[in-house]
Amino acid sequence: MAERTSGRKHWDDFWKRDRDLDDIYDNDGRIPEELLGRMDIRDAVTMEVGAATARDSVILAEYGAVSIALDYSHEALRLARKAAQRAGVQILLVCGDALALPFRDASIDLVFHQGVLEHFRDPLPLLRENVRVLKEDGKVLVDVPQTLHIYTLIKKALIAMNVWFAGWETQFTAGQLAELLRETGLEPECTYGRFFSPSLAYRILRELLMKLGIRMPLKPVLLPPVHRLRRNLRRRIEASFLGPRLGYIVGIIAGKRRDT
Repeated sequence: MAERTSGRKHWDDFWKRDRDLDDIYDNDGRIPEELLGRMDIRDAVTMEVGAATARDSVILAEYGAVSIALDYSHEALRLARKAAQRAGVQILLVCGDALALPFRDASIDLVFHQGVLEHFRDPLPLLRENVRVLKEDGKVLVDVPQTLHIYTLIKKALIAMNVWFAGWETQFTAGQLAELLRETGLEPECTYGRFFSPSLAYRILRELLMKLGIRMPLKPVLLPPVHRLRRNLRRRIEASFLGPRLGYIVGIIAGKRRDT
């Protein structure tokens, strides 16, 4: 049996589905939220690798960044263009290879990606290419699925049945991700975790009903007081040591290591 991979066709097929941007989940603002409190974005050259809809790059552009959105899927870049036009900002859309970025050494202030690293059997070449284009005082943000979550069990089952939308992907603990970054000359500066919002169960139900032609709200709010209570509790856990260990997402912001 051939080794399963995550290839361009998986992503072209995924992004050309009959979905408006309003029907596609975003990152709930977690990428800009983590970055804006830790670096000055205004006039910074930022590059989102595997940008997909590029909505994080759009937000950074709204805060004054010079945003580059790179993807190898033309369908993804079509949606990214739509997101930028809707927000009334300009971002540079680049169709390119994450393993051979079309930028010179030490030219980018911030390189970030979410939902990308886990699709590479060997993640090191991607990370080394991130480091190559990064300025000496630049930052890298890597955001991936966290291992200890029911999402991983569901994903593994779907991959085994050869019905996973992305063909194949893996996952990481916070420790594993930090070690990969160190191996490529980066030094982790902070780690965060996030839970599903809305819940994974609701997202699965919504996806199944959409296949039947039934549309449910992207982010339902049935009882506002309960919703606020749940949101505040989730935020407290995410901000604690449990966030990167129990959330479905773990992310790390790192800078170039300065060896002495």
